[in-house]
Amino acid sequence: MRRITTIGAATAAVAAGTALILVAGPSSAGTRATTAQSGVAAIQAATAQAAETAQAIGLAGDEKLTVRSVISDVDGSQFVRYDRTYKGLPVVGGDLIVHRSGKVVRGVTKNVDKIAVASITPKITAAAAGAKAAKAVKLVREQAPQSDLVIYAQPGKQPRLAHDVTVKGVQADKVPSELHLFVDAITGAELGRNEHVKTGTGNGIYTGSVTIGTQAHTGGGYELKDAVGNYATDVKNQGDPNTGQGPDGTLFLDSDDKWGTGSNSDRASAAVDAQYGAEKTFDYYKNILGRNGIWNDGRGARSRVHFADGMENAFWDGTQMSYGDGANNAAPLTELDVAGHEMSHGVTENTANLNYSGDAGGLNEATSDIFGTAVEFYANNANDVPDYLIGEEINLNGNGTPLRYMDDPSKDGRSDKCWTTSTGGKDPHLSSGPLNHWFYMVSEGSGAKTINGVSYNSPTCGGAPAVTGIGRDKAEKIWYRTLSTKLTSGSTYKAARDGAINSAKELYGASSAECKGVAAAFTAIAVPAGTAACDGGTDPTPTPTPTPTPTPGGQLLKNAGFESGAVNWTGTSGPINQDTRRPAHSGSWKLWLGGNGSSATETESQTVTIPSTATSAKLTYWIRTDTAESGSTTYDTMKVQVVSGTTTSTLKTYSNVGTNATYTQVTHDLTAYKGKSITLKFTMSEDQSLQTSFVVDDTAITVS
Repeated sequence: MRRITTIGAATAAVAAGTALILVAGPSSAGTRATTAQSGVAAIQAATAQAAETAQAIGLAGDEKLTVRSVISDVDGSQFVRYDRTYKGLPVVGGDLIVHRSGKVVRGVTKNVDKIAVASITPKITAAAAGAKAAKAVKLVREQAPQSDLVIYAQPGKQPRLAHDVTVKGVQADKVPSELHLFVDAITGAELGRNEHVKTGTGNGIYTGSVTIGTQAHTGGGYELKDAVGNYATDVKNQGDPNTGQGPDGTLFLDSDDKWGTGSNSDRASAAVDAQYGAEKTFDYYKNILGRNGIWNDGRGARSRVHFADGMENAFWDGTQMSYGDGANNAAPLTELDVAGHEMSHGVTENTANLNYSGDAGGLNEATSDIFGTAVEFYANNANDVPDYLIGEEINLNGNGTPLRYMDDPSKDGRSDKCWTTSTGGKDPHLSSGPLNHWFYMVSEGSGAKTINGVSYNSPTCGGAPAVTGIGRDKAEKIWYRTLSTKLTSGSTYKAARDGAINSAKELYGASSAECKGVAAAFTAIAVPAGTAACDGGTDPTPTPTPTPTPTPGGQLLKNAGFESGAVNWTGTSGPINQDTRRPAHSGSWKLWLGGNGSSATETESQTVTIPSTATSAKLTYWIRTDTAESGSTTYDTMKVQVVSGTTTSTLKTYSNVGTNATYTQVTHDLTAYKGKSITLKFTMSEDQSLQTSFVVDDTAITVS
């Protein structure tokens, strides 16, 4: 029996505080993923073309590409993200994105061009580099440094042979540190730093009375774990903040499914906050942006509460959240903003993997502020009214003021509100200011405005014209597309401007108000115009490889192969998924109806208009079926239907009788519907026992 354990349908970004690390993989057994961007088949195909791609984009023979992820767009094109090596050594900052349609390269985004160094034989030993790093880094209880030989390549600088020295210890607030310090392997000079553990702050128990996901516990009672695997454990103030290591903790259990009292005296109260934050963050990314959780594979995450003794912080370590209890273990740091911000760092590390220094560091922190804010608006909790203030409830400043202001970041007395050439030299929490400012203006516009009872007044920089907002929802989608398909580890504010404009063009059109609003807001934070522009812009000229594959025409359905998840289709949450227990016909996504083994009805539909000038129109799709039923009685059915006005016509009915587990292509003539708007609908009905699965993929409505 297969259980449907999904929540929602598509996803985006979060709120206010820190970072994480994510790797996409197959969906966990028993979970039907509804959104994702890459799969094993797509990565394998891109890997097979890696050498050809390297040659096509002009890399030298010593440079090799390794596929990190593949994002398939609704038009069939793909954004393939690569890491790079040079003579077998990893290139830090060598990551790049290739936008391709078949074998036609439509564009390349990269931090640095060709890589070359005089020698890959170091003059400075790893031991000497480690000693230098240990002396330069001031951490409590340091561990022995570890070193790897790399090529260090950053925008505008000559690539250098370097030692990547990892120094682990604990910061002053008892949060773990894993600092990468890059030492020139020829001269011994320090080239740069990058902190792996990003942290956030919070103070107390904020969510109030909320609904959270729980399930029956074996042996009786309930456990604090939802359907996708978000769950909370009590570490009982154990754990080592020096390393982030500690026990998994004890799963929270309860006899009556009523958790916590809202007071710190009940240890489950902090767990409720943590679980609520994890669930809202997961749901936001899935239902708004189409990303199936942090790892994009449908998995939830563990939240360890009551971590360590008196830790005044919270952190994401790449696999889980850990929340300290604050000073004297009196104020757990489980605020919603913390969860949203921290887990969004994880999304960043599994997409653009932005550095934590230079312009990229500011973009990194602002991205978590942006999506943390987005999660706050998505949750719309009366106890934490959504706003454009960061950390407004934790009172870390001691005077009731927030940590950061998105409408005018300079109001904190430290952050930049306008981009300058010196912005990248500041702490990422301060250099995040210009992008936070951009997000507020592109969402709400410049000038004075009151939202949810909070007064804002957002100025433009350098006398730039006033900005008209396009709406927060659109701004979130544009920035997520920029993060996932346009930015690389060393991206700058100028690259962010180009990437966001191109993302707006792709989502809403080159002449759209959305594109113009994005450009105007970047101008208003003093980021100069680059290569991208609205009203046509300057998209890269396609560079064909030796055997380009043309994109087929005449297709009316959007996301016809489901590779963008639940986007463009309307219906039941869950059937469009990457679950590996039923294969896709191509790619990794498909429409899997049924397979529940219990009473269920599922539908997915999409509306198109068949031109009146069409001489022919046809529907095609690939389908495979399997069942646990037996005999010749029909119990489970799936109908392929066309709805025109008030009339529903069934083109074909499939059932548990006569199933075929081999994909077969089916064609239906739709010419009779030319000049009409019709809805293609797949409808499944399953009885109370014994599953039947109807798996559909690679649909098309083509006209000529």
